[in-house]
Formats: sequence, C-alpha cells, structure tokens
Amino acid sequence: MNPVRKVFSKTLFRVAMGCLFFAGTTGVFLKTTHAGSSPEAERKEYTAKVNENYDYRFGKDKPFLPSNATTEDGQFIQPGAFPSADYCGHCHEEAFHQWRESLHSNSFREPFYLKNVELLNNTQGIQASRHCEGCHNPTALLSGALTKDSIVKNRDFDNDGITCSVCHSIQKLQPTYGLGSYVMGTPAVMVDESGKPIPGEVPYKEILAHTDRHVQAVMKDFYRSPEYCGACHKANLPDTLNNYKWLRAIGLYDEWQASSFSHRSPLPFYTKDYTTCQSCHMPREAITRTDYGAKNNTLASHRWIGGNTAVPFYYGYEEQLQKTIDYLRAQKLNVDLFALRRNDETQYIAPLGSTNFELKPDDSVETLIVIQNKGLGHTLIPEQRDIYEAWVEFTVKDATGRVVSESGALQPDGSLDPRAHSFINRMLDDKGNLLVKHEVWQRHTVATDATIRPGRSTIVRYQFKIPSDAHGPLTITAKVNYRHFNQPFTNFALGDNHPLYPVVEMVARSRTLAVGENAPVKADATDNPDWMRWNNFGIGLLDQQQYANAVEAFEEVRKLRPDYADVYTNLGFSYYQWEKVSASGRKLEESIGNESG
Repeated sequence: MNPVRKVFSKTLFRVAMGCLFFAGTTGVFLKTTHAGSSPEAERKEYTAKVNENYDYRFGKDKPFLPSNATTEDGQFIQPGAFPSADYCGHCHEEAFHQWRESLHSNSFREPFYLKNVELLNNTQGIQASRHCEGCHNPTALLSGALTKDSIVKNRDFDNDGITCSVCHSIQKLQPTYGLGSYVMGTPAVMVDESGKPIPGEVPYKEILAHTDRHVQAVMKDFYRSPEYCGACHKANLPDTLNNYKWLRAIGLYDEWQASSFSHRSPLPFYTKDYTTCQSCHMPREAITRTDYGAKNNTLASHRWIGGNTAVPFYYGYEEQLQKTIDYLRAQKLNVDLFALRRNDETQYIAPLGSTNFELKPDDSVETLIVIQNKGLGHTLIPEQRDIYEAWVEFTVKDATGRVVSESGALQPDGSLDPRAHSFINRMLDDKGNLLVKHEVWQRHTVATDATIRPGRSTIVRYQFKIPSDAHGPLTITAKVNYRHFNQPFTNFALGDNHPLYPVVEMVARSRTLAVGENAPVKADATDNPDWMRWNNFGIGLLDQQQYANAVEAFEEVRKLRPDYADVYTNLGFSYYQWEKVSASGRKLEESIGNESG
C-alpha cells in the first residue's frame, strides 16, 4: 500500500474508533465536568479549593504574578480542562509530530530549563517561578500548581509544556508587555450554535460535522501577528522577582519592531520585505503525515525552528536538529574580511580584494572583520544572551599549514578560548559577581553586551605578525560559530559527564594573501558589492562611536552609489551622533532631495 494512503487509512481508523467510543458516553469527553453540574460551577468550586492554601505572595487580586498571564474571569483552570495533545493529534498527525520535537512541547521537561528553574525555586520559592511558567508551563500556572502544598498532584501535563490547547485557547492579548501578556479563555475545540465554547474533548464526529465551529474555537486572526509571539518572546525582571527594580530581559518583539523587516522603524539600515515572526519560524511546509488542517498538502510549521540545537540533540530528535542546523546556516550572517592595517599605519587597506597592497615578513598586521546581521529579525544572540553562545573563530595559516595566529578555538573539555570575540552579554549581581547559571533574579547590571542588532554590523579586530620565515601565501579565515548552550551552563545542567554538544558553523570566509605584492581578485559569490561593504563598515564604526571614521566610510559609499538615498541619512545620523548638528542637517536635506528625485 502507498505509505501516504497507509497513514491516511490508519488515521481514519483511529478517528472512527474514537467516534464509536465517544458516541456511547456522556461525561467522558468533558473531562472536568461532573454529571449535573455546569462547567462554570465546577470552575468556581475548583478555584475555591485552590484558594484554601494558595500563596498570594504578590497580592490577593494578582494570583499569577510575576507572570502577566491571566484568565478571562481571573479564576483558576483545572489541569484536565485542557484537551491533550494526543487528542488533537488524532486529526492533526503532522502538526503533532512537529510539535513533539519542538521547543514548545519540551518547554518544561528538558533538563537545561528544569535545572535553572529548580535553582530559582530553591532560592526564591516556587511562587517566584510563576514569572517563568506563564510561558514555559501555562497549565501549571493557571491551575494554581505553583504554590507550596498545591492541590495539583498529577503533573503529567509537565511533559507537554506548551500544548496545542494552550496556544489555541488564548482569547486576546494584553498590551505587548511580554512575560505571558495573554488572556486565557475556556479551553475548547468547538463552540456551540451561539458561539459559546464547549469545554473539554468533544467527539471527533462532532468536529468533522461542524468544522466551521471547530475553526471558530481554535483560531483567531491575531495568532498570525508578531504581537502574539511577543506575548512570551519578550520579558522583563520585575521587582516582584528580583526584590530590586524593574529591568529589561529579552525583547525579541521590540528588536523585530526596530528592524527593517517590520517596516515600523525610521532607521533600520537597508530595506527588507515585510516579514513577521511566523514568516521565519512557521513557514509552510509539505506534509508527510495526514493532517486535516493542511492546505494544498502544506502546513504552517509547528516546529518553530530557531537556534536551539541542545534540546533535539538531548532527545535524539534528528529531524529537528538537522532543520535547526540548516536554519542557522541559511544566510543569516555575512562575514567580510574587509581591511588590513600594517605596522600601525593610519591608513586602512580596504576593501580587501579590490585594492593593491604589499605584505612583507615581520609586518605587524591588523585585520578588520565585518560581521553583518542580515537575515535575523532580532539580535545575534537573541533571548538568553548570557548562556547561548556565538563567537568568531579566527585563524591565519601559512602555505605549510603552520598556524600563525589563532583565536576562538574550543578546548578539549569543550570550553571556549577566553580570548574569543563572543556575541554575548555578561550579567553581574549586586556585589559584581559574574552570574553563570542564568540567575536572572539576581541580576543587577550587565557588564558587557556584544550582540549585533538586526540589519547592523559589528567590527572585530585581530592583530598578528608575519613570521620572518613565513612561507606564503597566508590564508586568513573567519567563522561565526554557534552553540546552545555555553559549556559552563551545559555542565551545570547535565554534570561533567556528557557528550560535547553541537557547534554549528553559521558562516565562514577565507582570503589568501601573498607575502609580497597583492593585486585585486575576483569577488566571491558570497561577497557583498563594494558599496555595501563600505556601508556595513560604516554601520559598525557608528555603533562603536567612531564617528569620524564612520563619516569617511559612508563617504566612500556616496562615491560608489550617489543614487543611494540612505547614505545621506547615514551621514546625517553620524554627524548628529558626533554632535555636529549643522553638518547633520545638510546631509539630511540631501537625503530628502535624493529620495524625492
């Protein structure tokens, strides 16, 4: 039998058997409702039981703080009120399979998160974990399980994390404060004739007979909006968590808003097609399993592929891991070996590949590498910047393979070269101690932040000396590597006896330089045109507050692309940051004139 037909037949059999089973029952599919009682009455009864010993540490009328999540009526929801993922998987096999390997599915059971939240519970009490669980384990939060001696004893829902019925029962969003800024409705897979949600798991035959009412129950237009993702992929550290003051945490939604992908920022650098979170992380893909939600044999991906290679590696989800690796390598960054400077000369040799120059033995060479964040709608690194790890690996080798210079290699124990340029931040507590276990509730400040904002570039500098006996030519290579998580945090979560976790080479570029005369060479297919190389260099200089050099770089762009209106904006912005207001005004007027023309 054809494999697709076989899967389809198997699914129909499961659906039919489910219909036969449910057709002969009255109360089974409404898992939380007793015969003769209404769902509303049972909900009130359950809330009363939770209230008997629930710790309202953050206010009697604020049961879910520090999370911003809430329910429509402010009451608790029984854990069994959420239809299970297995139930949804009967008709949505493809979505279920993808979800099972996703970070959403494993948001509360994977060891990296559990170890961190266990540390929080042990130091701040389980009530503090409400800050996290509004997004990592909504069922636990909204059922009142996050209190000492909770009445919720069966925690099987922990294994499903953010399940189907969690996302598809959200009725509206609060202002985009993040930290779970959503309003949970009655978990339901159908509405009745009047549009009222029918609680619990209804018979499949009812869904198939009224698919319009199923869609009305589980789909909202705002599910396709960036604001929906921003409800959780944006967070803060409120004083109720850190006993200090409100601090920003992650802000992927804000970073997207400031990027060129959102079409909402006046200074995004470059113009991009409008792209949402869903465009990148939920692209439509061909299905390999039966799914009644598919259209034209495609389904919006429920893998939510991002950068997490650690969790699929831990569970052996090979398909999820490979798709994650492919995603990280898919034109997210550009590496440009842009310029050299010899023997502390003031003049740069730039751009490499388009310029004549000479190198000699014993020359001291400074290499300037431009890393461009061109394909991410948020920073590199996003979210947990203190424990996710991306860095530059730089090597110079002569013709014999001898290493002349090296930075960013991994040590045998998996730890990163401490001299490596890493795109992370470093959190400090109130005594200035470095926090290495993601103890965000102890954070008082960030010592460094070397992340690259979307559409922007950074400049990394390396210096080496050409040996007097160098056998040319020299090959310079720069790579950006990524892993999830850094070695100290992985050791904290798993102990010292574990395999080395995947390191993904996101992008790499090499150039071969003669010891002697170097003539211009043909550009590589991955290289940006020279005007854009200068532009990215200028952006990096601007962000590093080297305003005079940024102006020089943007002037090179103007010479190569006088029709590029944004170069005048970039010049105006550079002069403005440099506090040369008159010059800034002139350049901004030129920008308006060029755009009008």
